Amino acid sequence: MILPKSIDEVIEHLNKILDQTIHEKNPLGLFAALYQKVTLKVKEGIAQGRFEDGPRMEKLDVIFANRYLEAYYQYKAGQQPTLSWKVAFDAAQRSDLILLQHLFVGMNAHINLDLGIAAADVCPGVSIEKIKNDFVEINKLLFELIEEVQGSISKVSPFLGLIDLLGKDKDEQLAKFSMKGARDHAWLVAQRLAFVDQSGRAEAIQSTDLYVVELNKLILKPSRFVQIINWIIRLAESKDVEKNIKALF
Repeated sequence: MILPKSIDEVIEHLNKILDQTIHEKNPLGLFAALYQKVTLKVKEGIAQGRFEDGPRMEKLDVIFANRYLEAYYQYKAGQQPTLSWKVAFDAAQRSDLILLQHLFVGMNAHINLDLGIAAADVCPGVSIEKIKNDFVEINKLLFELIEEVQGSISKVSPFLGLIDLLGKDKDEQLAKFSMKGARDHAWLVAQRLAFVDQSGRAEAIQSTDLYVVELNKLILKPSRFVQIINWIIRLAESKDVEKNIKALF
């Protein structure tokens, strides 16, 4: 499989994955739909001059996206992706999870592992600091998507929408905090990888991968209290995979 070299090619790959997963009624399309939304938002931000260096941001976006796409294609071909992605992809077939859990395990693998690797690839060594402002700007961009995404999920998960209403935006603040924590960790990973030599890179990535796997286990098996809440939410969630994927467009 030839991986994308531009953000438009990333979008083409995501569209093909969405077409395939919708046809197969495969829950792997849930994260792909979310990621398409994020990629379109980044493309729009580049066009609007939102980032300090548009071409560099597109390069980061493509390298970042290719980490997910390569893992996806490896998994579909029966090969071994990174462990954190394997946990996320395996979880897609579980019927005991709510939609947010399906999305969070993918987000965790992609942000906490892949983002730091991509940033270090784009700006190795001392140049890593040059990308920091745009790195933070992506953070802001993702925060802007939270309410929109939650609104989309609420169409197929009505109890989640009710909790959103009664929570008076507390859940948005929690999501922002969680995403900020992931992004802060990704920046630490980027700084670390930017200065390791090739021999130390594989070990550094492997140790980060194992850490992210443990985080995914917490998402998939939260506290008993959260499991009860998730059970209530899941009662009213749509079981129509195609409908759920399209709700995230």
